[in-house]
Amino acid sequence: MKASSIQELKQELNETNAADLRQLCLRLAKFKIENKELISYLLFNAHDEAGYIDSVKNLIDEEFLELPKPNTYLTKKSLRKILRITNKHIKYMGSKQADATIRIHFCNQMKLSKIPYQKTAVLKNLYQQQLKNIATAIAGLHEDLQYDFQQELNQLK
Repeated sequence: MKASSIQELKQELNETNAADLRQLCLRLAKFKIENKELISYLLFNAHDEAGYIDSVKNLIDEEFLELPKPNTYLTKKSLRKILRITNKHIKYMGSKQADATIRIHFCNQMKLSKIPYQKTAVLKNLYQQQLKNIATAIAGLHEDLQYDFQQELNQLK
């Protein structure tokens, strides 16, 4: 089955009544946990972006407390897990400012956890990639915000 384009979906959704839209959303939520999480974010958390960012930061902090520091292999796997969770929440919010804020927090936590990421190529590349992602997110912001975030990014480098 070929998926329809976004434009075709928009046209069809415009012609659909509210009750049918509700049924479509509920059916969509039943198939994948990500769909359910996205709908939950949009319904319950999208109006309070600052609060949601704080909850994501707390989630990152909790995950960093559980890191297995002596074993580099397990640390790498755990960091990738944290990053997967972080990317998922960033994708839900769809905001460059939130993207930069959460990624900066992730990098700060990585530095504070005293993980020897400079000694391992994989961890060093992971950290450098996050710095690139932060720079990309900053580039899409307003000039005043760019300056503030650029100062934080320079501290991470």
